[in-house]
Amino acid sequence: MMTIQPLLEKARQATVSIRTLPDAQKQALLQQLSRTLYENIPAIMAANQKDLDLMPDEDPKKDRLLLNAPRIRALAASLQDIARLPDPANQLLLENHLDNGLLIQKKTVPLGVVGVIYESRPNVTVDVAALCIRSGNVCVLRGGSDAIHTNTILVSLIQETLRAFNTDENAVQLLPTDRALVTEMLTASQYIDIIIPRGSQQLIDFVRQYSRVPVIETGAGVCHTYVERSANLEQAAGIVTNAKVSRPSVCNALDTVLVDEPVAASFIALLAPQLAAHEVDIYAEPAAYALLEAQQYPHLHKAQPEDFGREFLSLKCSIKIVPDTTAALAHIQEFSSRHSEAIISRDPIISEQFLNTVDAAAVYVNASTRFTDGGVFGLGAEIGISTQKLHARGPFALEKLVTEKWFVYGSGQVR
Repeated sequence: MMTIQPLLEKARQATVSIRTLPDAQKQALLQQLSRTLYENIPAIMAANQKDLDLMPDEDPKKDRLLLNAPRIRALAASLQDIARLPDPANQLLLENHLDNGLLIQKKTVPLGVVGVIYESRPNVTVDVAALCIRSGNVCVLRGGSDAIHTNTILVSLIQETLRAFNTDENAVQLLPTDRALVTEMLTASQYIDIIIPRGSQQLIDFVRQYSRVPVIETGAGVCHTYVERSANLEQAAGIVTNAKVSRPSVCNALDTVLVDEPVAASFIALLAPQLAAHEVDIYAEPAAYALLEAQQYPHLHKAQPEDFGREFLSLKCSIKIVPDTTAALAHIQEFSSRHSEAIISRDPIISEQFLNTVDAAAVYVNASTRFTDGGVFGLGAEIGISTQKLHARGPFALEKLVTEKWFVYGSGQVR
């Protein structure tokens, strides 16, 4: 019977090698890895094409799977950004001299072995490996079978760079994609210190249900934009369009538009042609449906209850007209996945009410939810967007890949 235990044992053993790597060496390693990605763009794209050829064009995950030259160059540039960030480990958090002469210090230390389970996103392979190397952690990666060719070449380039710096290549490992082995990974608490699922709600729910290893959820994004009656409607239409169409397959893309009834007709008249230009399917409740029908919107559907609270991950969204801010907040409270939520408003009091009331990892005033991203937030990159509240919330990035450790120095004291 196939097992990943030998791989996990090697990962645990590699923690010493990566944890003790000097800071300057970690920076140089990432800079070299950046150059290696640049030099291997054609080879990476060729491997990626093998994966793309096996995925139907209509699959919304295909855009996530794609690694073209601009995206690979962006990944390489992000490695340079991560290298320049301060090492989050070995930071002194507290120091105390006790009356008995003991010196007590609390410092940050790497988490250890970080396990990540993800789907159709080969960029995650590079992001996670870089963040873990920079923070002195080992990572074991379980990508999806649909990205196996891309992930394999990326990990081979990463391990090649680790070897060049005399660092244990097992600090970054790609696990087999056999689904039967996922449960073994989730129960390997003696080898893995934390599990991070990144993907569909089904994946996250599965990991949460069966893992014996502590889990950080990087949740699905059901993202709302609320157009409040004082909004600049032209600005609102532009923000909503950007949030929906700029990259619809990602978790910070818009799913539902809420619009105050007094401005609904004017707003929809501005929004409809912009979304129609991108062939966005709109699922509208009756009042919004009537307004869009009057605009002769070509991709219009009557919303069903399940179209609210739904992560579309494609050129689809739902629209609902609400009587006021109270109703909008109630809708978001019921259907939000606590990822990213936005209000478009020129009323500072209502905007502050929205920010302070909505329970989400990121809340916006007059901006697109598409900005929820570790790189955009100045964090170099991210493992995912955490929608939970313990340890990390929002972009799970470099600064959160550490825990605490107490160092106690004595001179013979006994208690």
